[in-house]
Amino acid sequence: MTRDTDDETDGTGAQSDESEGRASPGVPTAGRDEQPSISVPDDGEAPEADATTGHGESPAAGDSAERPATDGGVESATGGSESTELDPDAYDPVDVFPGGDLDLRDGADSCYKCTSCDTACPVAEVDDEFPGPKFQGPEQWRLKRKDDHDIDESITSCSNCMRCDDACPSSVPLSQMHNEARGQFVESQMEKLSVEYVRNRILANYHTSARLASVFPRTASFAMNFGPVRWVMEKAMGIPKERDFPEFATETFREWWKARGGAQVENPDKRVAYFHGCYSNYNTPEVGKAMVRVYEHFGYEVMVPPQKCSGTPMFANGMLKDARRHAETNVESLIEAIGEGADVIASCTSCSMSLRQEYPELFDIHGIEDVSEHTYEALEYLRINEDLQGELADARLADEQSFAYHAPCHARNQGLSRQAVETFRDVDGVTMEDVGDSCSGISGTYGWKEEKYEKSMEIGEEMFEHMEDAEGDVGMTECPTCAMQMEHGTGYEIKHPLQLLEETVGA
Repeated sequence: MTRDTDDETDGTGAQSDESEGRASPGVPTAGRDEQPSISVPDDGEAPEADATTGHGESPAAGDSAERPATDGGVESATGGSESTELDPDAYDPVDVFPGGDLDLRDGADSCYKCTSCDTACPVAEVDDEFPGPKFQGPEQWRLKRKDDHDIDESITSCSNCMRCDDACPSSVPLSQMHNEARGQFVESQMEKLSVEYVRNRILANYHTSARLASVFPRTASFAMNFGPVRWVMEKAMGIPKERDFPEFATETFREWWKARGGAQVENPDKRVAYFHGCYSNYNTPEVGKAMVRVYEHFGYEVMVPPQKCSGTPMFANGMLKDARRHAETNVESLIEAIGEGADVIASCTSCSMSLRQEYPELFDIHGIEDVSEHTYEALEYLRINEDLQGELADARLADEQSFAYHAPCHARNQGLSRQAVETFRDVDGVTMEDVGDSCSGISGTYGWKEEKYEKSMEIGEEMFEHMEDAEGDVGMTECPTCAMQMEHGTGYEIKHPLQLLEETVGA
């Protein structure tokens, strides 16, 4: 590394002090370990000259008297090897990194040489142009977050799978950095009239499209998968024509809930507030129904409070203002349920991850920490609070069933990667095979973008192969978009663990 300077140096690169009446120390004729040690007397006098080398005669003896030297003869900023006090005159502190409301520098400084997150990133594995989560997070925070630097555009290629959080040995808040950087990029650098922005905004606000489609669900399901319509959507909006849109339910979960008269069990000592999310409401209400029946089987009073999208697709697309508006509504209604003695239950692992982790990381909303502390994934909550092993000990399905189980990335990040396998492994008539720890590749809206489609399928290839090698031809997962990818890549029917649990306990 070179440094521009107008000062004269000698041939060794050492700065000359002749103009100040001092000779340059130059380069020693022997290695540092071979040099005689220099002992500085307590009275500050210069050491006597060494008879063999003559190096004891120091032209800077006067300086040595003012500032003690270390054993190697190098002046110490701390006042000598025995001193623990810093001499403020020996250094000039500089605030290199400007602070802010969200200062993540402490976390960024924990990963100078570690690359665990990069090796765990499924996007980096298939996309040579993607620099990886270390660059997207810590390096942007440490090196590029200055007034004259923009957020790198590659942040939009992060799928928000959050595997980097799980891989990091130092608990660096990687996904928090990514979400913050992506939000700033979209807010200040992305063209708001671009096709990419409009497409991403539509995908991020899926709840709006689904609510409109649910008015005429059969017509919407047909139109969204009609060949010419799909071709136009790809050309005009960049949504890949290869993807099959999920069918919309003829009766949403909330419509079913209202029609049945709400909760069938009243129990103030065992209450849960169900956060069903968009997909279980508009596309797979059978999952929500299974959740209600199973929990009522165990004596719980189920509440279904007003709610909006968890914000997961908005985080992934940098729409943080949208996510905050939804979070404010969700926190307000969920904190009210918590006040009535309920814990919050989600049947989608991305929803539970959002409420648990991303909300308190990104938003300062009254009650948000309470919501985070009281949120659980549905099967997780039963495993904690009920004797599922005892309940399932004598259970037996009428017909034997085999499942190829995939643990979503957002389940792994919550420590739930084995919960379905462990729950059903001893049930007679059930064979449950874990198809490995690979990512499904779809990562919410990531695989719904034409420019990311091939990469998403390449990421999911390992999972597809393991599913096809498994004994069963029915897939299982807790994540709705992983279920889309599993079905898309294999043609298998996909179920949620709650559906199997409902069948097993006879709820």
